[in-house]
Amino acid sequence: MTAMPKPQDLTPAVRPDLGETMVQDFIRDGAHLFDQPLDPGACADLLARIKATRDFGAGLFLTEDEFDADPQYTGVNPRPGRNLLERFEDRLGFVENDPQIVEGITALLGPDYEILNKKVVCGVPARSVPEWLRQRILGNPVNNLGAYVRPQYRDVTYFYGIDFHQDLIDYKDREADFLTLYVYLHPVTHADAPLYLLQGSHALGGSMFPHNLTRIGDTDWLYHNGAHGDVVTRQKILTGDTGFAAIWHACTLHGTQPDAADHERISLRYLVARRHQGPTGLDRVNAKLRGPLSLTSTRNDLAADGSAQIKANTVNRA
Repeated sequence: MTAMPKPQDLTPAVRPDLGETMVQDFIRDGAHLFDQPLDPGACADLLARIKATRDFGAGLFLTEDEFDADPQYTGVNPRPGRNLLERFEDRLGFVENDPQIVEGITALLGPDYEILNKKVVCGVPARSVPEWLRQRILGNPVNNLGAYVRPQYRDVTYFYGIDFHQDLIDYKDREADFLTLYVYLHPVTHADAPLYLLQGSHALGGSMFPHNLTRIGDTDWLYHNGAHGDVVTRQKILTGDTGFAAIWHACTLHGTQPDAADHERISLRYLVARRHQGPTGLDRVNAKLRGPLSLTSTRNDLAADGSAQIKANTVNRA
């Protein structure tokens, strides 16, 4: 009798050149979009479990009076012990053990990389954001809604659009030794707050947020980073089906417009860092950058209490 194949024998083979392809994509674009989606069944299962934890509607939010009685702009994002994905660790193998993900990250970071952070990110549709809150945040460059969400729901990051930024923004004085992996758990169209990624923007290294960008065509932007010069970047809108996955450099500019659909956009975001002491693909990428790999100050859009102190948003003009 012929033996049944082991489950891993059923996994489609990863292209043998994937690792080098990813390194070259990072050198050129600062990002790689995976050809094959992650397991759609596992995505749908996890999405259903996430949605079962709460109603992603207006009930997420404090009232205006409740917020004004005790405004808190910091310490409102997911953290260890308050992170929804901690409930579903046994459901994340379809991401963390996927052959193309593992091979690609290994090529860039070496074999013993570590997960710095993983969380659920929710793009909140306009219908779920209270009118008082929409008026208050209008024009803000970073509409992270955590400050306005009820404390019991702060195990997810909620956005209503975020201007072009680098993920280095959250890591002052840290070298760009990490990557961002993003996974859509359901189909994302132009209406679902897809990510806007500026290909090649990583070439100028780290720069302070908000960034100096000028639209020069339907899909191109001129990006200026002080003494480190200019680069013309191509805007790529990351729409995709269930399981769509993309990975990018810590200095690659990306953002989203507010969710224009009638439902929330729920995704996974991983930050993955190197531990390997030997040479890696990321070393080859970073050697090509014309600007700094780390910043002593990453942003100037916030007041001392963490509230927005400027009104400017470039991605909403994309």
